[in-house]
Amino acid sequence: MLRPQWRLSTVAVLATGALVGCGLADGGGGDGESTTLRLSHQWPAADEGDGDFRSVLAERFAEDVEERTDGAVSINVNPANSLIEDPTEQYNAIRQGTVDMSVYPLDYAAGDHPEFSLTLMPAMVRNHTQAQNWQEHEVGQMVEDMADEAGLVILTWVWNAGAIASTTEDPILTPDDVPSGSVTRAAGPRIEEMLESVGFGLSSMPSSDIYNGIQTGTLDSAITSTSSFGSYRLYEQVDSYTSPVGGNTFWFMFEPLVIGKDQFEELTEEQQEILLEVGQDLQDFAYEESQADDERVDEAFEEAGVTVEPMDDDAFEEWLEVSEPVWDSFADDVEGGADMIEAARSVPAE
Repeated sequence: MLRPQWRLSTVAVLATGALVGCGLADGGGGDGESTTLRLSHQWPAADEGDGDFRSVLAERFAEDVEERTDGAVSINVNPANSLIEDPTEQYNAIRQGTVDMSVYPLDYAAGDHPEFSLTLMPAMVRNHTQAQNWQEHEVGQMVEDMADEAGLVILTWVWNAGAIASTTEDPILTPDDVPSGSVTRAAGPRIEEMLESVGFGLSSMPSSDIYNGIQTGTLDSAITSTSSFGSYRLYEQVDSYTSPVGGNTFWFMFEPLVIGKDQFEELTEEQQEILLEVGQDLQDFAYEESQADDERVDEAFEEAGVTVEPMDDDAFEEWLEVSEPVWDSFADDVEGGADMIEAARSVPAE
């Protein structure tokens, strides 16, 4: 796994083997002390290992860390916005020290770090293969570096494919299928920039509010991760669903398991290594379960009587055409943006 340079020097920096003055929830990182980390995320709570894979990932990480540290590090998992009501504020909470960890979509913090929108750029990632390839290409190091500069340590890479669900009987497969006057919800400023260009009206809300938004008529459609479509039972409110199963979507979001850099550095060298190892050991789980969620959600929508159709290659090319101007604006607006776009474009999709 690619790592920023500061991690490579951790052993030298922590020559004493322990740090004092820890600001974590309980205790510190020093010898003989216990540490409790607070992990916050927006996804519904896992139920005995089942449910939204992002929530399951958080639970498994907490269990494995406590076991491997013999209880010296415990992690309190706070799902479903139970600790931080606004999921977009979890980054600020980490920086302020009121939260230590999160399964967090980096693009939520694009207001503070515009470069994070690289990780939710329309049509930049079209399938799971391409998403997973980021980690071992130049753009992967760029993502690690931008997270490091923003005060975050990425423990597990998490990508989630997205889909379009609509109250129309016919799925929205191409930009030409957007109904006149249609209002949708889609996280991400660069995604929204593209959607506005093809005629969508926009209404901002967390994914947990989409159900009510469609039910009350505030939304005609929604664009979010497949996992959220399933977890929030949105198949109960829509008539059509454009699925990423089959290999194409213009919405792919990076939602890694992260810990604050300050909090990480307050742990002992041994504890740091355990957190990194557990995160790496869960990497295959995160990738495999993300793909499995796409299939599971397709089945849930079909069982509910919703029309489910994949986005074929020709349709994707149409979304790509309307997305490339957004890439250009990112390259112009963000420092180093042109290099980031070039690196992302070079990642193979097969």
